[in-house]
Amino acid sequence: MAVKIGISLIAWQNDDLPELTKDFTTEGAMEDAARIGYSGVERGRRMPADTDGLRAYLDRYQVSLCGGWCSGNLMLNDIATEKEAIREQVEQFAALKAPCIVYAECSNTIQGNIEQPVSQRPKLSRDEVMAYGAKLSEVAKWARGKGVDLSYHHHMGAMVQDAQDIDWLMEGATDDLTLLYDTGHLHFAGADPVAVLDKWGHRVHHVHFKDVRQPVLDWVQKEDKSFLDGVAAGVYSVPGDPDGCIDFQAITDKLKAMDYNGWIVVEAEQDPLKAPPYEYSKLGFDHITETCGRSGLIIEK
Repeated sequence: MAVKIGISLIAWQNDDLPELTKDFTTEGAMEDAARIGYSGVERGRRMPADTDGLRAYLDRYQVSLCGGWCSGNLMLNDIATEKEAIREQVEQFAALKAPCIVYAECSNTIQGNIEQPVSQRPKLSRDEVMAYGAKLSEVAKWARGKGVDLSYHHHMGAMVQDAQDIDWLMEGATDDLTLLYDTGHLHFAGADPVAVLDKWGHRVHHVHFKDVRQPVLDWVQKEDKSFLDGVAAGVYSVPGDPDGCIDFQAITDKLKAMDYNGWIVVEAEQDPLKAPPYEYSKLGFDHITETCGRSGLIIEK
């Protein structure tokens, strides 16, 4: 079994806080990512929208498409409407052989509202989340039939945020719906990343590695700040940052033990004036390479 190492360009091009990264271009980000050694990138909003244009763009930098965000609205839409809403992305990602679509429900999230404390995120009941999971399974089954998996992204400020939410979603959904496993969001939510991987590793299809600066997280919680307040203050960082608190070796050992075969993607939004994107992205790449080596996980280019 082998893994590939990819990156989200959010360190250079932050869509939620564009002022943070206004001095950086997507082209520069692509050049940096390829030069560091990343094999793939997740799709960003500033990349070409059409399939042929995006394929040429990726080929120019010799990287693969290793996923990309999809803002779901299935809490509001019926299944047929949601399929139509995401059809173009599903067909494009299948054509470009992307491993998955990174899907998250956004109709009721507060993650993009800097004025609203993350403590006020929507919290649904077990029955509500399980019913949603059953409904989303139909969309996921349809997408898989067209050649691409839906991997659900648990996210701070959203209705699926913590370990309990993930339990309910996975229990309510069929195996057609896979899980995106994000270390940073799990820790931020108060979950144990290793315990979640122990329980749901068989459903994990895509992995995001990001670290957390605990003093910043403590500040967010004590002062009742928003998710974006935390991001701007530096709550997230890359694996290998000495200020981080997550044990990536333990997580990589678990991935090896479960024969994980897929992408590990660095996704760590930060203020580039405090954390230069090239420097930190290289730090993340080097740390993942080292931990994979110690775990016996083969890295495929």
